[in-house]
Amino acid sequence: MAIALIIEDHADQADMLARVLRLHHYDTHLAASGEEGLRMVRDCAPDVVLLDLMLPDLNGFEVCKRMRADQRTMLTPVVMVTALGDADHRRNGFRVGANAYLAKPFGIAELLKALDAARLWLDQIHRRSLQAEIQVELDSEIALLQELNDLLLHVCRAAPMSEEQVLQLRQAVMEMAHNAIEWGNQHDAERVVRVTYRLHQDRVEIIVRDEGTGFNPGDVPHAARSGDPITHLDVRERLGLRAGGFGMMISRGMVDELRYNEIGNEVTLVKRFRPL
Repeated sequence: MAIALIIEDHADQADMLARVLRLHHYDTHLAASGEEGLRMVRDCAPDVVLLDLMLPDLNGFEVCKRMRADQRTMLTPVVMVTALGDADHRRNGFRVGANAYLAKPFGIAELLKALDAARLWLDQIHRRSLQAEIQVELDSEIALLQELNDLLLHVCRAAPMSEEQVLQLRQAVMEMAHNAIEWGNQHDAERVVRVTYRLHQDRVEIIVRDEGTGFNPGDVPHAARSGDPITHLDVRERLGLRAGGFGMMISRGMVDELRYNEIGNEVTLVKRFRPL
């Protein structure tokens, strides 16, 4: 029987969820606070967590972020269940790694569909022989990169990499995420940047995808090039662009592989390490 952990401080709502889940062949555990929920998710290893956002200590976003930064819990599927159904809260949920987001009130069919989707995510990870996978979404705001920076620092340390390798990979990802916000999405708040972290037995892959129209990475007049890193500054001045353009060049030197998709709105960064 599958195990569901319900992190919810309203006892009546937690009991109602538990009754529904037991009818659908889940064994249920209850936690009334964020800290208690984090302890229980480590102790009972649930198949899925139903997480409320408004808790008496930590909010649900912080609980999810801590789960994704802990090697013991980063693969636990999370369904956020909350009365906060607006677009900003929903985006925040996916930003910290939630697998599904349900706004109250919802029906049983919606609940079961969200649970199935969250558990399918974990099943697909196992089928692809991944050690871990985390996907987050960012609004196109540079200020939000600090949250991504903090998360990457924790999750990359789950791989057997040196501190130097972790910092190199993090810097490369931050450069690419900055480009996705500035160039891909043009700072459009309605567009998101999706960052996917995948841990394999011998490498880490991080995929950064924006919602822009893409570009040709080999034909960017305002970008620095390894053989000619200075000329682009004159081009940028004529175009009225900020100083910079070293992002792609720097990132290529920080990872073992950097490749774009066909249209140029998705970049994959690969950092290899020696398997344990």
